[in-house]
Amino acid sequence: MCLLLFAIRPDPRFALVVAANRDEMYTRPAAPLGFWEQSPGLLAGRDLEAGGTWLGLTRGGRFAALTNFRERSRDSREAPSRGTLVAEFLSGREEAASFLDRLRAEGRRFRGFSMVFGTVGRLFYFSNREQRSGPLAPGIYGLSNGPLDSPWPKVSRGKERLRAALAGPSSQLRAGLFTLLSDRSAAPDSELPDTGVGMEWERLLSPCFVVTPVHGTRCSTVLIITPQGEAYVEERSFGSGGVPGTVEQFEIKLTVPESVQGSA
Repeated sequence: MCLLLFAIRPDPRFALVVAANRDEMYTRPAAPLGFWEQSPGLLAGRDLEAGGTWLGLTRGGRFAALTNFRERSRDSREAPSRGTLVAEFLSGREEAASFLDRLRAEGRRFRGFSMVFGTVGRLFYFSNREQRSGPLAPGIYGLSNGPLDSPWPKVSRGKERLRAALAGPSSQLRAGLFTLLSDRSAAPDSELPDTGVGMEWERLLSPCFVVTPVHGTRCSTVLIITPQGEAYVEERSFGSGGVPGTVEQFEIKLTVPESVQGSA
């Protein structure tokens, strides 16, 4: 996952709204959004190379998503897959606060990452590349391949467009979220961060929807959950060059609606 825009209880209509793009090598195999056979209540895509996932939801109201941290490589390639953390949290029963403590103790074993996780009504944030961690208050957030709410162009623009989409009618929210996720416009050079990959790659990676010769946006996901526990999830997949692929849609009723209505 390389762009995660989300709103925690932005108004009385919604408990959680998420718009996310997963960027990855076009050659890395992945399964589309679906319920996992070995964990029937877990809804997520799946990395078929390492077995983890980047974003998922359970019928019991657990949610988790992870982005990689863009940096000059300083970790061993033998480090465990970061996507297994998302799968582990979603498929388990460990309380989010306890899982956070474990991430604080063991997070350095992994290459750089940031993770949002918890129940829909009480989400937490952790990154093994910055000191900030803990529960998240209601509000609008943006996460790419750096710290939470870094002023990268795609994060700043994405948060503004998420706020604008939420200000409109509920019937237009899905379309508005997919529109912002499909934006392929590059940011001006003067606004680009310096993450150590060189100016050419900073330009290529600056849009919300990334297309490069070997790497790009593989799927766009929209998640909308009401305070009553009604969840709508849609994933649109893409192949090399951003060619549209499959579309997966699910409407589910969370079995623990009180987790949706909790306070952060």
